Amino acid sequence: MREDIVALIKEAGIVGAGGAGFPTHVKVSAPAEVVIVNGAECEPLLRVDQQLMQFEAAKVVKGLEAVMEATGASQGVIALKAKYKAAKEALTEEIKGRPVKLFTLGDFYPAGDEHVTVYEVVKRVVPEGGIPLKVNCVVSNVETLINIANALEGAPVTDSFLTVTGEVPKPITVKLPIGTSIAEALALAGLKDLAGKVVIEGGPMMGKVVADVGAPITKTTKGIIVLPEAHPLVQRKKLSLAHQLRRSKAACIQCSRCTDVCPRYMLGHRLQPHKIMCSLNYLRGDEQVVRMSLLCSECGACEYGCPMELSPRQVNAALKQELAQKGIKLESASQSPVPELTREYKKIPVKRLIIRMGLTRYDCPAPLTAVEFKPKKVTIPLQQHIGAPAEPTVDVGEWVEKGAEIARTKEGALGANIHASISGVITAITDCIVIETRDREAAKEC
Repeated sequence: MREDIVALIKEAGIVGAGGAGFPTHVKVSAPAEVVIVNGAECEPLLRVDQQLMQFEAAKVVKGLEAVMEATGASQGVIALKAKYKAAKEALTEEIKGRPVKLFTLGDFYPAGDEHVTVYEVVKRVVPEGGIPLKVNCVVSNVETLINIANALEGAPVTDSFLTVTGEVPKPITVKLPIGTSIAEALALAGLKDLAGKVVIEGGPMMGKVVADVGAPITKTTKGIIVLPEAHPLVQRKKLSLAHQLRRSKAACIQCSRCTDVCPRYMLGHRLQPHKIMCSLNYLRGDEQVVRMSLLCSECGACEYGCPMELSPRQVNAALKQELAQKGIKLESASQSPVPELTREYKKIPVKRLIIRMGLTRYDCPAPLTAVEFKPKKVTIPLQQHIGAPAEPTVDVGEWVEKGAEIARTKEGALGANIHASISGVITAITDCIVIETRDREAAKEC
């Protein structure tokens, strides 16, 4: 039965619904003691997981129990913030008589960092550079579990839930076919004119500015935020790496506040962003200090802590890339104990974070809304996940039904299968597969 569950998850093309999109069938193939549902959704303004836990509680629990069976876990824990009262009520009712319990988290950032979530729930520290399996835990996203529940019924991943919010007439959370353009998602929130506005894909902390609103949503798209182009957050995100490096060399005052609020440092990891920033002025001479960047989760908490408005996160991301290109890896070392007495006082309250970023006016409901939206065309990337891109199993001109496999993971490669999100004709295959809706008989004549 365990093998059957893993096989169904693989066939359905399920990846982590958010973040880097790690292929789920690989994650659940390993044995574990505890399966933790990451329901923190700590990125400000996003409203997907909290509503899915409320309205799809049965599927969340069904997916959780399937992962427990696949991994042999004896414990299942749904970790969600105490403020998600409606979700908590729905889940409390659903888990009655089941080997699953709820764990309530405080409203701090980044409670959804899986290292942080694991520590909060089971008080185990994931080793530096490691994954939760190192401490016999598997962490899964809420929507991922819903996709697993659907896979048990034979339904592959064809849609994604996302919040569209910010400077839009009607903030909403909606399920859309994968490959729908960002522009079409914005139109559903009532926004058609982007003059003077900028779009961020993802949350305000870790999201990135969108260069082309014609780009498609993917299996991992969870948020689209629109802000005025003059907004300080937008201006900050638009700063080039070269500019950030120049500012960092000149303006870092070595106050160490970035390190004080770093969630990985507070778990005893060696990551000390202020030391990395200092090393920039010494031609990166201390390689051991620079290697600390490999521990960075890029959550951006350091940006909140910096009084000079610098971005250790962006510096770390660049250094990680440089080290990877050189084949330099982290050297193992013993970790420091968790500073439990001070950790609680250094957590970043989400409300304060929202105020600091100037997003208070956008901190509003984005209700889950059922829409009858059928795009005329979808552009589905062959790589929506960590690992190798999937390989097309269809040809241009071929008719496909929604849910049909259109690309498959190469045997032995890390990846995920991809399925048609609408019915139509394959009109192009590059690094994406384009499907257009046409009358089936007319398509045959073409």
